[in-house]
Formats: sequence, C-alpha cells, structure tokens
Amino acid sequence: MPREKSKKGEATRLAIEDAAIELFMEQGYHATSMRQIAERAGLALGGIYNHFSSKEAIFEGIIIDKHPYKQILPLVLAAEGETAEEFLSNAFHIIVEELGKQREFINLMFIELVEFKGAHGAMMLREIAPKVLPVFEKIVKSRKGLRTTNPAILVRSFFGMIISYFITEMLIANSVLGKLMPKNAADAYLDLYLHGILKPSES
Repeated sequence: MPREKSKKGEATRLAIEDAAIELFMEQGYHATSMRQIAERAGLALGGIYNHFSSKEAIFEGIIIDKHPYKQILPLVLAAEGETAEEFLSNAFHIIVEELGKQREFINLMFIELVEFKGAHGAMMLREIAPKVLPVFEKIVKSRKGLRTTNPAILVRSFFGMIISYFITEMLIANSVLGKLMPKNAADAYLDLYLHGILKPSES
C-alpha cells in the first residue's frame, strides 16, 4: 500500500508540473496562479499544497524533474568524434535536434533568467558540471592549437553558443533576416564558433 501511495503521489506531482508548464507557456509565469494550476491539474487548491509549497517550488520541480538535459546529456557524452572539432560538431547537432523537439524549455529558460536570475540554473549546473567538465578537459589535452586551455571557459562558450543560437532563432523567426538565412544556417553558426569570423591573414 505505501508503494502504491508513493506512485500516486509522484503521478500527481508530475501532473501538477505538466499543468504549470502549459499555463506558463500560455500566459506567463506571473499571470499564472496556484489556483489555476490546481484547476488545470484537476485538483482542489488545498490538494496542490500537499505537493508544492509555492509556485516557485513548482517551477523548481519542473527544472529538476523535466529539464531536457536528463535526456540530452547522455547523448552528448556518447557523441563520437576522433577530433575535438568532430565531437563538438556532433554534440551541437544532437543538442539542437533534441531541444528543437522541446521548444517550451527555451521559454522556461527565459523565465528562469528573468524571474529568478539563474538561481535554479546554477543548481542544475552543480549536477551537470562534474559530468561535462572531464569531457572538455580531454579536449583541451588532446587538441593542440586551441585558443583556450581552460575547460570551464570551453564549456561556457560552447553552451553559450547553443543558447545564443536558439535565442536568435526566435528573434529572427518570420523576419526579413530569417528569410535570408541559408538552409545550413546551423552549420554556418557552428563553423563561426569553431573557426572564428575572420579568415587567417595571408603571410
């Protein structure tokens, strides 16, 4: 019986998070109330407080339970590539493809940055960093000619490039600039990250 109760409680918790995601996407974080989340999840208002103490606690639960890094990280760590360039290219395409299937998390990332100043993101990074850093440390050791030998900078720049890619994708959607993008815009974006915007000067 306790196990069944635990399973039911977990299912209710996830249903609350799903309802909150829908409402956050439809009307924004601030405009969403605990009562609305409870109604969308099919619960009485009092029932929601058995699982979450506040709206922020629900948002934190979403970050912990539903963030796509849990699906993406193993794929990135398993990305193949004999060279650093091949690995980073494969990892980039994996992340872009997977996040492209879960666009709502890009919007949730904006809520995280604007409303919470990245506080929950920092919590998530504490879990991710120990798994990712060794991969980038290996890149630094195996690849000569890198412009940085600090794996933390390499991690930051790589994921910063991915975030900027999605942000600019949203900004230029249905715009003149968007219409001017080539079909291989993602590859061109990655190429600029890997090799820089300037060609080597001829001696």
